[in-house]
Amino acid sequence: MITLNDVTLRRGAKALLDSASVTVNPGERVGLVGRNGAGKTTLFALLDGSLHEDAGEFSRPAQWRLAQVVQEMPSTGQSATDFVIEGDTALLAAQEEVRLAEDDGDGERLAHAYMILHDAGAHDAQARAQALILGLGFKPTELNHPVDSFSGGWRMRLQLARALMCPSDLLLLDEPTNHLDLDALVWLESWLKRYEGTMLVISHDREFLDAVSTVTVHLDNGKLTRYGGNYSAFEELRAQQLELQQNAYHKQQDKIAHLQSFIARFKAKATKARQAQSRVKALERIERLAPILTSADFSFEFKEPANLPNPMLVMENACFGYPPPGEALAGTPPTVIVRQVNRSVLAGQRIGILGANGQGKSTLVKTITRVLACTSGTISEGKGLNIGYFAQQELDVLRPGESPLQHLVRLARESVSTGQSDREQDLRTFLGTFNFGGDMVRQTVGTMSGGEKARLVLCMLVWQRPNLLLLDEPTNHLDLATREALSMALNEFEGTVMLVSHDRSLLRSVCDEFWLIARGGVQDFAGDLDDYQRYLLDEARRNRDSLRESAKNAKNPLRRGSPASSAEKKLPHGNLKTLQRDQGSVEQRLLVLQAEQHSLEARLSASVPPQERGDVGRRLNQIAEELVNLEDRWLALADQIDAALRRIAS
Repeated sequence: MITLNDVTLRRGAKALLDSASVTVNPGERVGLVGRNGAGKTTLFALLDGSLHEDAGEFSRPAQWRLAQVVQEMPSTGQSATDFVIEGDTALLAAQEEVRLAEDDGDGERLAHAYMILHDAGAHDAQARAQALILGLGFKPTELNHPVDSFSGGWRMRLQLARALMCPSDLLLLDEPTNHLDLDALVWLESWLKRYEGTMLVISHDREFLDAVSTVTVHLDNGKLTRYGGNYSAFEELRAQQLELQQNAYHKQQDKIAHLQSFIARFKAKATKARQAQSRVKALERIERLAPILTSADFSFEFKEPANLPNPMLVMENACFGYPPPGEALAGTPPTVIVRQVNRSVLAGQRIGILGANGQGKSTLVKTITRVLACTSGTISEGKGLNIGYFAQQELDVLRPGESPLQHLVRLARESVSTGQSDREQDLRTFLGTFNFGGDMVRQTVGTMSGGEKARLVLCMLVWQRPNLLLLDEPTNHLDLATREALSMALNEFEGTVMLVSHDRSLLRSVCDEFWLIARGGVQDFAGDLDDYQRYLLDEARRNRDSLRESAKNAKNPLRRGSPASSAEKKLPHGNLKTLQRDQGSVEQRLLVLQAEQHSLEARLSASVPPQERGDVGRRLNQIAEELVNLEDRWLALADQIDAALRRIAS
């Protein structure tokens, strides 16, 4: 188990852990929660060994294998698949042992090395890596693309896949959902529920924490408090605990006030001096309870829109996509993702935009915000439409070299229609309501955290007094308190909201209808978010089956587009697990024989005594025959497994 006993951990002069104690048992899935800056990531650094306690005792089982997401952006020309496979440290060690055994020329060591290689999963490493990559939202055509060809967010997904690929007893995940769409998030939840080791996860997504955690550890004011249950259970227990503590504090204050009043009234009276002195001693013995001090909750509101056109938008035969890149391709048709959309957006609607990764959610939003143009068809805007846009990448609307004050000054000058003051003091006051005070108003955006950038975008949105809000993943860098504030502000907003988000709590609380973007079109989604999660899992299963069939056809072109052969139809059903176990046994025997064959051939190439040469030759012939039979058996089992998988899928 993991234990912290009176641990103090400092970063500079600040004690992020102050005599903190907690225990995490093997196999527990722990949600680590606390406000931004409380020290959660620093605690992870203690757990992974990159930091050491300044006082107290910390222990973690030495034999536990650790996996975590590396925070550095990967830069390599490796394919996505190869990059993720390298996350399997046990496989890399086994491959290195085979190389050393081959160099050593020791047949027995080589045979043993091949068995270790098999046990490490060499035979299905590529399939395991690609399943992780596809689950996290990549397209089948991207499996062999170079890592450097992907954007930053997608490369961080590959880092996550690499961490999941690593066999581990302890898994540390720091905000794993930040770069994920809802479809990838649903897949990750499903994967983590099957994880058998000990897991600690930092997240500001309450539904994700509820789904994957069984224990919650709260980091607050340098102390660690353990709660049984997921985040929702923690919230309820914490509220009850705070109420009890606050009641106890008020009762103690009443008692102290009563004692002080008695002492003040009677300390000068001789007849009451003894009693007054007794009260003084009683007052000194009281162990003072501290009042419950909680950080000021962040809140804001959208101002009433100047007008509410109805309809806000009308889309007629609208197609959404991207123009060809560059003037050189002027004659090339645009890339169309969503086709023939005929829809209206009305005043007061709350629309959640759903769709698997790559189906066109962000493309639709960017086209409505005029970042992209319709590839065909029209979007007609209501008179007085004022769009507030929260981009998934905050720097699409922020300038890294400018300060919050400069952003608001520029916005105030451009938005004269809002009728708001552009005086610097008024702008500073407004920024202060979003926690940009003091020197922060002149700090450059490029040096700010993701949460601070997101808060600045919200500040700019509120200033514009929009009547249509288009929000593309607004919660990526927001903590739970700010997410709650956003949810409350959106519910009180009198205009129209169109929201793309993987935060299901936000979608549930804000949206009363959903549009589904799928297979090149937009349609109403009649179900709720639970129905949508089932839809995503079904889509993922169909994609895996399609990929498996494509891989099979690539190996055997004669099978492409053809129905199952009569031989396949006659295959016994069998038990899939039994077939896979038999195939694994055959593979293991193949590896052992191949290692022995390699060793014997090496002996023959060296000086072997004449009396032994015949025995070596006969053994090599026996091995060759057995290898042929085993390879035939392996192929037969592979066909039976494919047939069984097709039956399961159908």
